[in-house]
Amino acid sequence: MEKLSPSSLWPVYQRDALRALERELQARSTSPLMVQAGQATAQLALAVAPHAQRIWVAAGPGNNGGDGLEAAMHLHQAGKEVIVSLWLDPEKHPADAKAALARALQAGVSVQTQMPTPWLASMTEQDLCIDALLGIGGTKPLKSELQKWVNAMNTSPARVLAIDISTGLDADSGQIQPETQAVHASHTLTFLAGKPGLFMNHGRDVCGQIWLYRLEGALPAHRTFQRPAPQAMLNVTAKRPVKTHASHKGSHGDVVIVGGASGMGGAAVLAATAALHAGTGRVMVSWLGGSANTLPPDVMQPDAAALDLERLSVVAGCGGGQAIAERLPDILQRSAHLTLDADGLNALAADEGLKTLLRLRGPDKPTVLTPHPLEAARLLGISTAQVQADRLACAQRISEQFSCVVVLKGSGSIVAAPNRLPVINTTGNGRLATGGTGDVLAGLVGARMAQGMSAWNAACAAVHQHGLIADQWPADKGFTAQRLALQIQ
Repeated sequence: MEKLSPSSLWPVYQRDALRALERELQARSTSPLMVQAGQATAQLALAVAPHAQRIWVAAGPGNNGGDGLEAAMHLHQAGKEVIVSLWLDPEKHPADAKAALARALQAGVSVQTQMPTPWLASMTEQDLCIDALLGIGGTKPLKSELQKWVNAMNTSPARVLAIDISTGLDADSGQIQPETQAVHASHTLTFLAGKPGLFMNHGRDVCGQIWLYRLEGALPAHRTFQRPAPQAMLNVTAKRPVKTHASHKGSHGDVVIVGGASGMGGAAVLAATAALHAGTGRVMVSWLGGSANTLPPDVMQPDAAALDLERLSVVAGCGGGQAIAERLPDILQRSAHLTLDADGLNALAADEGLKTLLRLRGPDKPTVLTPHPLEAARLLGISTAQVQADRLACAQRISEQFSCVVVLKGSGSIVAAPNRLPVINTTGNGRLATGGTGDVLAGLVGARMAQGMSAWNAACAAVHQHGLIADQWPADKGFTAQRLALQIQ
């Protein structure tokens, strides 16, 4: 069993691919996967709630409910007081779930079809609820009675362990089903592989600490099992550039921030501060009309005409306003490396000529786009809701449309590139939901490219570090974009 950490290199599968993987693995396994899942769930339940006296298992009509029944049997045998509330007619359960029900009943587990309301009222913080209702099969709004069961878990003082994924959460998108309240779990034990919804959108809020059990414990030792390719991987930490003793400022790249239109100079300052603290050899700001008064003294302010774009890592669009559109044709054609953010992306979305210039940059002029969901929607000509419903596919589409690396920001930022498996970033939290943090990220991406990283590695490393700083931020210290930039190393 593996605990999610910032260095977890987990494969991520969407719903249909997971079901195919499950069938393949079950065909090769010497015991039902449900038996392994139940044992693992009971093991984790005893670890996260060792002093629980009462354990309520809310079991649904499918394999997820079967996993819960298997776990209930083991927990009952461990001396816990366990009650299972079983949803719907047991005759409608799959064969494995029926077998799990029979084993639980034979072991003496109390199984009923209603919530044990008075008994639930006696639960304490030491006790445990297990969400085994729907798993990845939940794709529709919850029925009213089932919603009552979810609400009972959410209002109970007991901890909640979700099996596979929180009920009410879409496994592919991380969106909560319409007109639904999802289970808010303290822990989630997911099986086989990661699911996209665990790591993006609302999944980051309702799944708690995530654990993975790959269900390969019953594979015969003499038989190999080759998993099919996943749809994504989790992003992991990357080595940061190291300055050698024999280097000088020219050895570590030059970054120029092109932005800061009138009234929006702060965005350019934040990007420049991030690039500076990331260790870039030289950092410059080419203003689009903003004030230079707040720039750090070690940031240069060259004339636009004097910029040698062919050797520079350019970060364009931070606070660019409408003025950035006039500069973009030259930047797109000449800059050695380019990070395009904010108003630069809005200008791109509105101009077919700029889109053509971006496509023509080619692999010799690496480019990273850093849209948030609304900017991504503009680039694709769709709604923000459509982007959020399938973030993996949308990030991939933008990358292929413009032949570059894309960072689709948000809860569970995605890094995508043509002909490459995308990654989902697992660092970061709600502290980053404040103005200016995107400018900091853009400056950091530009710095990493200036220091010699490929566009892909620069994007992955920057997103990971950007989020990790927020994760490690002291709870008693206010968080701002400026403070974030100053913590970059």
